[in-house]
Amino acid sequence: MSEPAEWFKRRRYLHFDLPISEPAAVAIAGNPSVVARHAFYPFIQFTVKSRKVKWDKLTKRLVTTEKERPVSYASHVDSHIYACYASILSQHYEDYLKEVGYQSSVLAFRKLGKSNIEFAKDAFDAIKKMGGADVIAADISDFFGSLNHKILKASWAKILKANELPNDHYNVFRSLTHFTWVDKTNLYKALGISIYNPRSSGARVCTPEIFRSVVRKLGLIQRNATDKGIPQGSPISALLSNIYMTDFDQAMWTSIASMGGKYFRYCDDMLIIAPEGKGKEFMQLARELADLYALPLHPKKTEERFFTSSSGKLLADKPLQYLGFVFDGQQVSLRSASLARYSDRMRRGVRLARVTMHARNTLRVERGESPRPLYKGKLYRQYSYLGRRNFVSYAIRAANILDEKAIKRQVKPLWKRLRSQMK
Repeated sequence: MSEPAEWFKRRRYLHFDLPISEPAAVAIAGNPSVVARHAFYPFIQFTVKSRKVKWDKLTKRLVTTEKERPVSYASHVDSHIYACYASILSQHYEDYLKEVGYQSSVLAFRKLGKSNIEFAKDAFDAIKKMGGADVIAADISDFFGSLNHKILKASWAKILKANELPNDHYNVFRSLTHFTWVDKTNLYKALGISIYNPRSSGARVCTPEIFRSVVRKLGLIQRNATDKGIPQGSPISALLSNIYMTDFDQAMWTSIASMGGKYFRYCDDMLIIAPEGKGKEFMQLARELADLYALPLHPKKTEERFFTSSSGKLLADKPLQYLGFVFDGQQVSLRSASLARYSDRMRRGVRLARVTMHARNTLRVERGESPRPLYKGKLYRQYSYLGRRNFVSYAIRAANILDEKAIKRQVKPLWKRLRSQMK
């Protein structure tokens, strides 16, 4: 019996094609000549909305803003091809990192066995060890949407140690750069599919015949006509963002390491830890490289912090924010925005639970049954240390890993707040 494909993942969502078995996926994705001729379906795209809560110093109030992010998912066969080629490219990428020597600088989308807590600890420990340091935190705007196709193609070939992409790799590359997509809401509306109960329509969105006569004919298919951007959400997109950055990362790491500094990049977040007095020089280098590789740096999310050692104490001119934590040279704490966002989510969660309780109790009374109190078990699991995978349990784990009592002090009042809201 053959070994199972480590990249194969069974998918059950609705798309233009039907789910396929592992042997069928391997027969397609594992055959370069088949992949080279494969016609990819459009992605189905929807918008994810996230709430950002932060403290406004001027109005002294919490301000909530909404951020929208398009997410695309590929058809079943296409997803298996992307997953297979992500597996192939991942090994080539890891081999490349070992050759050039900066494997400890690229943190995201790799199997390193660490969380962002450990990554943050490594960075803060590096600052402490340096004693005095200039630290720069920079953020790339619209990372996936900014990836230049020509640069991506060259980096892809470089990882494969090839002058040109092989036909199969080129077809995968082209499907992700000249990608097409269909808006999920418009698609479901055109086909009469319930957005709330899509499974009732069958095992696939539509047949190939309806795809041609309705989806294509109605002009629902949109195409990326620019020379930049890849869809965010495919099994290979995250890896390709790292591959795109190979020359950028090498140039940054080589320059900074030669001066005894450290360079870390977590997806679109960069952190430069330079010896005192060298920060401006490396900030200029980051800007020049960002321009060279068509990567817009977010001006509002670029911070320069200066750490100095005085009387045996490490002090920062302003606290440094990195991967959800704040470091002032003496202690590490959670970002106030993270606590505000959690408190807002907890408040809305308790409110929803109360509304649900009242609605159900109304029905119970109508049936002659006794009303029931608020079900607190789920709320405790979602919003307190009694749960395993929530913000509070994450904060406690961070406090233990970072050996930081300040974080425990930050989350301690949340328990009292939760119990108060549930009364």
